[in-house]
This record gives sequence, structure tokens and C-alpha cells, in this order.
Amino acid sequence: MRVDFDPRSTAGPDFYRLLTATVVPRPIAWVSTVSAVGVDNLAPHSFFTVACASPPIVQFTSVGRKDHLRNVEQTREFVVNLAPEWLQREINATATDFPPEVSEFDAVGVRRERSAVVTPPRVADSPAALECRLHSTLRLGDSTVVFGEVVHAAVEESVLAQGHPEISLLRPIARLGKDEWGTLGEVTSLRRIRYADWPGE
Repeated sequence: MRVDFDPRSTAGPDFYRLLTATVVPRPIAWVSTVSAVGVDNLAPHSFFTVACASPPIVQFTSVGRKDHLRNVEQTREFVVNLAPEWLQREINATATDFPPEVSEFDAVGVRRERSAVVTPPRVADSPAALECRLHSTLRLGDSTVVFGEVVHAAVEESVLAQGHPEISLLRPIARLGKDEWGTLGEVTSLRRIRYADWPGE
């Protein structure tokens, strides 16, 4: 038997918790930005995915108006750093609501490195980074969806296999429900079936 939940009658935070417990696992965009006055910001976002292949566009959602959203709107640049499992504590710590004048890089002790094309720094110990320029934003209720065109990608050589990022080396971490996180676990491979090869055709 199913239990029914109506988003119109379920209190906002409760339905948010239900959403984040059922839309799982969610990859994490560890977004670095820089403010108009030069303060670096770093924050994790688990509402994140690819929005378009050509041109390459990624998207993340800011729930509420936070420092990184204002930075993106002002400077029109950001970096999506892959969130690896060996940096879980640092990723979680950068979600702390530090005041705008405090850089999460410095407060948490995350190493920076210069980006190739955009001004915001990359996370030096992240194995992959997507440097982005703002394409557009979309306001939805209490949230803002940020679309960024990828203008440069940098991947650590040690996580490449025959020139392609290898999932077992990237070791991405994901958000689940409540305070739960997920690691890679078992990886399986399964090819898509073309209609021309569908059994019986």
C-alpha cells in the first residue's frame, strides 16, 4: 500500500525532505565563484545536471538567494568542481553559511588553483573542473536555476583511461536524503538497445 503526499497540504520543509529523499542519488556541483570585490566563494549544490550537449551547458539550482548566486549574476562566471569522496568533509563544510566577506576556501582550508579561462579559481584537489560563463538564469518559486556554458574543462591526468575520465578513479560522491551521502558502490555496464536490434524485429 502506498502513502500519498500532497505538496499543497504538506509543509514546505517536509515536502523538500521527501523530494531529496526520493530523487537520489544526486551528483554534487561544487561551485566556485568570486564576488565583485574579489572574495572567493565555494559551495556545494546537489540540484545539478547537464542541460545541453551542444553547446555544452550545465545547470545548478540555488535554493534561496545566497552569496554564490549574487556572485554569478555580477561576474557571469563560475566553476563546477567535481566533488570526490575523499573531500567529503570539506564539501560539507563549505555549505556552512559563512558571511559574504569570508572565503570558504580559506575558512575550510581548500586549496585553490588558477582557472584557464575564467576568473573564479578551481579546487586544486578536485580531479575535474568545468569552467563556465553564465548563459542565463530562471527563477522558479524560492529557487534560481543557473545555466552555464562550459568554456573549458580540466581533468587530472591520473583519472583518465585512454583519454576518458574513469569513474572508478574520479570517485564522485552524491547526496541522498536527510544528512546521508552516497559513494560510488558497484558499477555495471549495459549497452542501449537500438530498435533495429530489438528482439522480434
